[in-house]
Amino acid sequence: MTDERPKSGSNPRRQLKPTDVKRLNRTWRRNTEGRLALILESVTGPFNIGSIFRTAAAFGAETVWLAGNATPPHQPQGAEDRARHDRLVEWHEPVPVAEAVRAAREEGFRVVAVELTGDAVPLHEAKLDGDVCLVLGSEDHGCSPACLEAADSVAYIPQVGRVGSVNVAVAAAIAMAEARRQEWASPAG
Repeated sequence: MTDERPKSGSNPRRQLKPTDVKRLNRTWRRNTEGRLALILESVTGPFNIGSIFRTAAAFGAETVWLAGNATPPHQPQGAEDRARHDRLVEWHEPVPVAEAVRAAREEGFRVVAVELTGDAVPLHEAKLDGDVCLVLGSEDHGCSPACLEAADSVAYIPQVGRVGSVNVAVAAAIAMAEARRQEWASPAG
């Protein structure tokens, strides 16, 4: 994809105006064919839910399946982000994780859990282009054994620091960004 940033004004480093941002985003949308979805298994923190929905809307995720005891975005604590963003992404009330995975597959998605397992591949090496549904597990325990068994594959986020993991909302953002990056970087993207 060629860089088609607006050329208005003499300083290319100035912040884009809202109209320019809309034009830029439209260009990226036209160059995006892969469908993106999420399964959130037992993610309960209202801030995390709100942040994930905001990021899902930004990256063009079309559906979020809630699984286990995940907190729906209409909970009052998530109102600030939810009020703007959960209406931009279709979502489903919580169901058992195997049911959410089955629903994603029926919609044509390949299901990739984001978790540290013995057979997980680094996120940047995982096949995330095309129609992909990313699964993220709870803040405390990650993806359940049932979820890992149901997923088509597992990928992890490589980390070099001394912290064992990142926040689930941050992990969701990293995984969604990588899925889009892979599509945009491919010759057909």
